[in-house]
Amino acid sequence: MKKTAKNQKLKAVPDGFHTVTPYLIVDNADELIEFIKNAFQGELTFMHRTDDNKVSHATVKIGNSLVMISDTMSDMEPELAMLYLYVDNVDALYESAMAANAESIQEPKDQFYGDRACAVKDRWGNKWWIATHIENVDEQELHRRAEEARQKEAHAAH
Repeated sequence: MKKTAKNQKLKAVPDGFHTVTPYLIVDNADELIEFIKNAFQGELTFMHRTDDNKVSHATVKIGNSLVMISDTMSDMEPELAMLYLYVDNVDALYESAMAANAESIQEPKDQFYGDRACAVKDRWGNKWWIATHIENVDEQELHRRAEEARQKEAHAAH
């Protein structure tokens, strides 16, 4: 292992990472990695395996963000998440996710808060919200629209 000179300043956040980085722990991490590559055009950037060929640590890049992934192990139980992806074309990525066998939670639609968004679930139970920002909505208008949406939902439930 290459050592860093003691006088060399290290970055607190390594290159390519952001302050918050999701870490998914699942059974059969290889399949999750393939799902992310196919559904979200993810790119495997790092892989380390155990002696029995389990994924002990991997990073997959989606857009400009990294997701850490590992197989479950004796000291690591499954850890699932809900993730929100901003992309250029929500409709196209939704179709890619469906082609990669995601389960649809919500088809793409324009939302009151200014995103066109949809949601899918992978076979491990992770929920992936996918969105394209289509409109800047100021706070006052956001509150008005949220109340309008709440009233429509309440009316539809009756």
